Amino acid sequence: MAELSTLARPYAKAAFEYALEAGDLQGWSDSLGTASSVAKQSTVDQLLSSPSSTSAEQAAALTGICGESLSSAGKNFICILSENRRLKLLPQIAHQFEIMKANQEKAIEVDVASAQPLDEEQQEKLTEALSKKLERKVNMQVSLDKSLLGGAVIRAGDTVIDGSIRGRLTKLAESFNS
Repeated sequence: MAELSTLARPYAKAAFEYALEAGDLQGWSDSLGTASSVAKQSTVDQLLSSPSSTSAEQAAALTGICGESLSSAGKNFICILSENRRLKLLPQIAHQFEIMKANQEKAIEVDVASAQPLDEEQQEKLTEALSKKLERKVNMQVSLDKSLLGGAVIRAGDTVIDGSIRGRLTKLAESFNS
């Protein structure tokens, strides 16, 4: 998996720099997201893997399916990927682009799994506290996890804050066993 992300990085960086210069980060984000979703479809994936189809045919098929959701620059980007036989990297390119975009915008996606539903006030307080701690704008997604006994588990990028009762009991058990 690391090899694919290594191959995708220069393309994601080039797309990001172009989008930043053009002032169209969101447009490029949408285009790459659409192209990535289309490329993941099994029938499209078979076409992209087929040695019998030319790179021009693959690019034409992908841009045709994406239609108007791709700008002319996006279509050119797809053609370049196709010429270099890198269309299968679209999901990794889109993912890395989103990370660069979030870093540029000083934003982070945060997933909160809680044992009980959080009301609006609790969500606002949590968003505010996380924004202060992470020094970024927080886009929070809240879900219920009935397997938690109580509390919540917060995931922000590589950071995990386990405030669940299960997590605390596990730490307590580990300290007794040490």
